[in-house]
Amino acid sequence: MSDSALTTATAINPVAPEPESVSVAAESGASAGLVTSFFEWFGNLGIFTWQVMKAAVTPPFEGRELIRQLDDVGSKSLPLVALAGAAVGVVLSMEVRASMTRFGATSLLPSAIVFSIVQEMGPTITGLVVSGRVGAGIGAELASMKVTEQIDAMEASAVNPYRLLAATRIVACVLMLPLLTVAADACGIFMGWLAQTLVAPISLHQFIESGFRGSTLSDFLPPTFKTAVFGLIIGLIASYQGMSTRGGAEGVGRAATNSVVLASLFVILADVVLVKLILVVFH
Repeated sequence: MSDSALTTATAINPVAPEPESVSVAAESGASAGLVTSFFEWFGNLGIFTWQVMKAAVTPPFEGRELIRQLDDVGSKSLPLVALAGAAVGVVLSMEVRASMTRFGATSLLPSAIVFSIVQEMGPTITGLVVSGRVGAGIGAELASMKVTEQIDAMEASAVNPYRLLAATRIVACVLMLPLLTVAADACGIFMGWLAQTLVAPISLHQFIESGFRGSTLSDFLPPTFKTAVFGLIIGLIASYQGMSTRGGAEGVGRAATNSVVLASLFVILADVVLVKLILVVFH
């Protein structure tokens, strides 16, 4: 076959691309799509945050709705938070006692329990429990209002949904998380003492006095108030996921799931940053 005929045949029947090159191109396109979606999500979240901030500082203020959300976020989460704190106190007491006994440092057991609960375990457990209960509730509630066009009806009635629905829930989470953390810490310390006194009897007064000996407010206030940042994260992400949902009942379930997963993830990541910041500023 002549060169001209071969060139003509190749033009008519081009060589098919190799399967490996096709799969590599598809994976590259999928990776680029994920990166784009990642930055697009953060951009939309930033726009949503700005809209909520503007709505929160402009009158009229939704005082009645804020009080209702304070009750929903605070008092209704208290039993779960207290139970989680108590369980952490018992487990921590048993684990720490085994370690302290091995090294002959049982006299430091109250301090180890108190510092562990107040500085890290109590705030983290509170943030995760509230992100599970409150985050799912806010995400599902606002998503159902979105898919049933109740939010659109509010806007048509000249009611700002960012002020009524999002800002009140976010502020309630910010205000209630530190108080819930104090409750979790108290339950954890009490149950830690109870677990300790069943093994080696010690009075509650002596346990608390020994546990807080040598400590200052700077050891306990920053870890407690860092949960206000957790509350901001939970309320903001859950409200955004709920108010931006699409797709009917399936979208409501997806919004609730994403609210819990993303809020819990960002609470853990924020805890890493805040712990380092507290160590730099207060120690």
